[in-house]
Parts: sequence; C-alpha cells; structure tokens
Amino acid sequence: MNPYTLPDGNVAIAFSGGRTSAYMLYHILEASGGLPDRAIVSFQNTGREMPETLDFVQECGERWGVRIVWLEYRPTKPLFEIVSHNRASYNGEPFDALIRKRKMLPNQAMRFCTQELKILTARRYCRSLGWANWTNSRGIRVDEGHRANASQDKRITNWHPLVDAKVTKNDIKEFWRKQSFNLRLPYLERGNPFGNCDGCFLKSEESKAMLVRAYPDRAQWWERMEDRQGATFRDRQPMKQTREMVERQGDWIFDTDGALCQANYGECTG
Repeated sequence: MNPYTLPDGNVAIAFSGGRTSAYMLYHILEASGGLPDRAIVSFQNTGREMPETLDFVQECGERWGVRIVWLEYRPTKPLFEIVSHNRASYNGEPFDALIRKRKMLPNQAMRFCTQELKILTARRYCRSLGWANWTNSRGIRVDEGHRANASQDKRITNWHPLVDAKVTKNDIKEFWRKQSFNLRLPYLERGNPFGNCDGCFLKSEESKAMLVRAYPDRAQWWERMEDRQGATFRDRQPMKQTREMVERQGDWIFDTDGALCQANYGECTG
C-alpha cells in the first residue's frame, strides 16, 4: 500500500512552511490525485516566519493546485482568523497578542507558543468545520522518528507518512534539488538557522547570533519582547546579550569552530 494514501475519515495535513512538510504534501497529493473535500491543508502563521517561508507556502499552493488555509491566532473568540498571503502578519502580531494575553513569555518549560499559535489554532479551525474526529498528518522523517508520537487529544489520530515511507533528510534534499522552485531561505552547511520562528528560543546560540548579524531588525523584535516583559525566553541567553556579543566580537566567532554553541538546530514544530 502507498504510504501516502489518505486514511479514512477527515484528514488535516499540517504544513509548517518548510521543505519536509512540503515534500509530504506533494506526495500525498500525488497519491490521491488531489484532495477530497474531507481533507484540508493548513499553515499556521505566527508572524515570526521569514518572508521567504510565506512566499514558499503560497508558491506550493499555486504550483500544485491545492488550497492551503492560512490561519493565525487571535486573542478573542473564535481564537483564530483565516488570512492569506496578502493579509498575513509579518511582524509577530499573533505572537505578540499571545504574550500580552498570557502576560508572560513562553520558555523551554512552558512552550505555550507552539501550543496556542500552531496546534490549538489548527484544532480550532477543524472543530469549526464541524469535525468531531480527524487524522492529523505530520511531516516527521524516519531519522527523527522519536518525535512520531501518538496524539494526546482523543479527537485526533496522528499519521506520519514520511516515517512509514522511511524518508530521510537526504531524500528531502535530493527531491528539492530536482524541483523548479524551492524554499529560498539562506542555507548553511550545518543547517538552516532561519527556518520556522526566526528567533525561537529552542534554537542554538549560533542560530540566534546569525539572526542578529544577518537580520538585526528581526532580532530586535525578540529583544523588545524580553524588555517589555522583564523576562527572557531562555535562561542565560537573552537576545540583548547575544546582540552585544556579536557587536563586540565581530565576524570571527562565525568562522571559528566552538566559538558559539551549535547544538539544537531543531525546528520549532508542534
């Protein structure tokens, strides 16, 4: 059986805006010859994705002839809004609204940003369709299979077609190498530090330092949130400290192995 064949019932295909989930979507569309009415594709925009990510989501929908529902968190009921590429937030507005409502910053122990901005926003949209139960398709590769866990939500059954198809990171790279378009984020040998939320607190010190150097205006948003709340997203790594280090040390820290912590290039996904 084709591992990308849609399971029975309603299916929600999670599109993070990255190459892996786009690869998954492409193969699901190929296996299904398009999508039936019982299946939807959604992209949850936090407002902190890079513009290239938003352009990529739009291009995937246009080239593959599939409707991608753009969703954003809102602090008042129904707690989400359907937007579009032209109406999407580009400066962290949904994330800012969540912080104001919670009156605190998310952190490693309380990742309510992922929960509210992505997971629950998608769930609320599915419930608004009248769905009582559904399957959630998640773009997790076999080489990160430890993340392919079952859903804790009794309404949702998680489906991991890339794990079933034994897809690896190299398979994803090879696929996009052959395509006529791609996600045009800057790409580095050790990974892509600008994917998903640009300054996510789960990213490494090196990733955040690169953001400060390459996109200082985007890094300033994270510093502003920390200043406003009088707190930090991550202990011992305030964005102000990262900025001051980059300004003080200069480019040598990016060219010297070990100068910056390179651990945890992981994406901020739900």
